[in-house]
Amino acid sequence: MVALLSRLRTPKGQADPFSHYAELGSLGEVVPAPWGGYLITSYGLCDRILRSRDWLVPDSGWRARQGESRRWNAPSSREMSRTLPGLNPPEHTRVRRTAGNMFDRSSLEDIRLSTEEITEGLLDRFTDELECGEADFGELVSEELPVAVIGRWLGLPVADYPLLRELTHDQVFAQELLPSASQLALSDAATARLREYFTALVRERRAKPGGDPVSAWIRAWDEVEPDREAADEAVYYLSLFVLLAALETTSTLLSTMVRLLLEHPRQWAWLRAHPGQVPAAVEEVLRYDAPTHVVSRVAGRDTDIAGIDVRAGQMVHLMVGAANRDPAHHDDPEVFDIRRRATHLSFSGGIHYCLGAPLARLEAATLLTALLRRFPALRLARRPEWAPRVAFRRLLTLPVTTP
Repeated sequence: MVALLSRLRTPKGQADPFSHYAELGSLGEVVPAPWGGYLITSYGLCDRILRSRDWLVPDSGWRARQGESRRWNAPSSREMSRTLPGLNPPEHTRVRRTAGNMFDRSSLEDIRLSTEEITEGLLDRFTDELECGEADFGELVSEELPVAVIGRWLGLPVADYPLLRELTHDQVFAQELLPSASQLALSDAATARLREYFTALVRERRAKPGGDPVSAWIRAWDEVEPDREAADEAVYYLSLFVLLAALETTSTLLSTMVRLLLEHPRQWAWLRAHPGQVPAAVEEVLRYDAPTHVVSRVAGRDTDIAGIDVRAGQMVHLMVGAANRDPAHHDDPEVFDIRRRATHLSFSGGIHYCLGAPLARLEAATLLTALLRRFPALRLARRPEWAPRVAFRRLLTLPVTTP
């Protein structure tokens, strides 16, 4: 098991983690983890756990009970436990209510026009780079679109986008499956700088409120929290969460989408002839290679999973990347087919279903529609490179070209 998980961090394992997942799945749908707890590989069990109120996220209280564990008590890890994905009811319910319907149909319609404008501008720059023969689609488009969309929505200065993007890349190590000490140090430093940035932003918006989401969150928290300092702290955590959730996984989704379709040129050509199927193609990308491959949960009480006893407080790791290709749930799961009706767990489930899912889908569909129209002959120049991660996928490069 240790060797198998180690192989997932190698270049070969990053390029194709799914053969290793198949090996893991052959050991059963509930597999003991070397460090304690269990790995869950089947779609059915992962789905059930995500939806069940008996399973909790590892919140600040749980992390504190792990003692001196550097993994769970690093400053960056503790900070993440205070954001929305690290909260359990009733605190989760309270924070979720004040967040409002961030990306409902009305809000998305306003964001749609902005997303289309940003996408066309990025593709103009991408066109200029392609004239040199080859361009890194990830660097020029996938990394830029999410931060530009969420940055404009939050009303952040364009000059701050590069800093926020790089800090996010480092911060995510606190959410990895087994981060090293050096990775946690990077995450701690990035988290400290993000705290400085967003606490200053909250102070600025409180002094000069406007029609932006941060100002709206301040007003919402002032109605339920009489302590202004506590209210501002809550808005900070909400702003931090929105940025982190909007950047890393969406960038990976965009690059993965382009990579997979260019690796399947017949499906790329079919999609050009059937642009109405773009949303379905995005869902198949999410199923086939999700941005997040591992989600962790903690048993809220003594229970059993597939006949295996699990104690209250014990952790399980839901291997979403494996579950999305569970042959018991999907026919021919190893086949990438944009015409299938793809169901997946890539946006989690239950009360922690991803709030940003509508925005991620919008960005992916907008970008893919524009690419099919503007770059029908786009192709991969050579194999991309991945970051050595397990839980959070990230393509470091995506070199493409045109004939």
